[in-house]
Amino acid sequence: MIKKKSGKTKKKYSSSAIKKRWLINNFSIVVLSIILMISVIAGAVTTYHYDSLRGSLANRANTISAYINRYMTASYNQFYEFTSELVAGYSDKDKVEIQVVDTYGKVMFSSTGLMAGYIPSTPDVAQALSEGKQVPYVGEDQLSGENVACVTSPIFNKNSTIIGAVRFVSSTKMVERQLINIYLGLVLVGLAIVGLILISNRYFLSSIVDPILKINDLAKNIAQGKYGEKLYMDFDDEIGELCNTINNMSAELEHMDKAKNDFISSVSHELRTPLAAIGGWTETIAVDFSDKETMSQGLNIIHKETRRLTQMVEELLDFSRIESGRFKLQTEIFDMRGELYDAVFIYRMALKEAGMAIEYDESDEPIIVNGDKHRLKQVFLNVIDNAAKYGADGDKIAITIVAYEDYGVVQIRDFGQGIPADELPFVKKKFFKGSSKQRGAGIGLAVCNEIVTMHNGELNIESEYGEGTTVSIYVPLYKEETM
Repeated sequence: MIKKKSGKTKKKYSSSAIKKRWLINNFSIVVLSIILMISVIAGAVTTYHYDSLRGSLANRANTISAYINRYMTASYNQFYEFTSELVAGYSDKDKVEIQVVDTYGKVMFSSTGLMAGYIPSTPDVAQALSEGKQVPYVGEDQLSGENVACVTSPIFNKNSTIIGAVRFVSSTKMVERQLINIYLGLVLVGLAIVGLILISNRYFLSSIVDPILKINDLAKNIAQGKYGEKLYMDFDDEIGELCNTINNMSAELEHMDKAKNDFISSVSHELRTPLAAIGGWTETIAVDFSDKETMSQGLNIIHKETRRLTQMVEELLDFSRIESGRFKLQTEIFDMRGELYDAVFIYRMALKEAGMAIEYDESDEPIIVNGDKHRLKQVFLNVIDNAAKYGADGDKIAITIVAYEDYGVVQIRDFGQGIPADELPFVKKKFFKGSSKQRGAGIGLAVCNEIVTMHNGELNIESEYGEGTTVSIYVPLYKEETM
């Protein structure tokens, strides 16, 4: 119970840790980016609205001042009467205030009906009269205490003398209300975006974290020796690929564990049989030295079983060296026909006694390779031995060696029962014995395949069940380097 509870706590901690890390590293960046984006948009909108307001007032000021300048004479009385009527009859006075100021900066007329004679507190009037050009201003009006936008444009008589100015004034309250509504809208949109991102990413995180936690649990079970367990999750992305990899690893470990157990059982049996024969005949000979025929038969059996044990131990040592990366080749340049012939010679008499013949055909041309002659001979002996064991139902073994393209090719064919189609892809794997009941630990062919591969060659096996098996060994031919 304690271990189970501890496991759950660790799982929750891992999940929250990943989400917390995401919030700090990713979500905070997203939020800051949205805030920056809203600030930039708000700034652009603010600038646009105030620029639009100033532009509208400037256009009005330009139009009115140009109109007054066109019909103005040097008479001040005419200026006074003309501007008075203009301000009084201005059609858009409900939208903006129009003022006419004299050369001293005092308001002469105003469309709001306010008393004349006061001087505006904003700097645009004095600046326009002194510089003789249109001047805009946006800011606080100290007389009214509110924020305004205004534009003052000078008026000239026909002698190009400034005789006053026209001023347009508008409160910025409406613009400010519009901007506040826009700001609120931007904030709401930003919050909505953040909410959508948070919801979608919580789902996204769950779709990643939950499978990872399940994979973690499965990995723990595999580490505890529970091979063969699988994850059943349908993902078509990297998570799905990882799940498939974990499942394949679990299945492979289950297969390897079974193969290991079968290997231990097989080796134990293989060792027990010759040891029992050696022990039995040793006791028999020790009891009676007088029967020379029995002694000779016993010694022959002891010698035969000792050779079996030696061969088995050599295979195990080679396999151990291959697995640990300590397997080395002692290469030299030689004619591969000689090593194959020696292997054929070794088995010819033994097979003849067993009622099997060897048909041997070799190329007339030398098959020169650069390799380890003893290891290649070991491969030939092992394959011929397999052909004798598994092809015992046939009456012969056909062996050929030829040069084909850039390879020396050895083919060893038996005419026995062959290999079932469902077992053929696995015969070169270590520990695999299939359905055969023949002796062996299931590593000889795996060692042979590794030796041939280390020679940059290839060992291929073709079999038709009921007709026999052909093993083809390809070893690259030696080519002299030309300068």
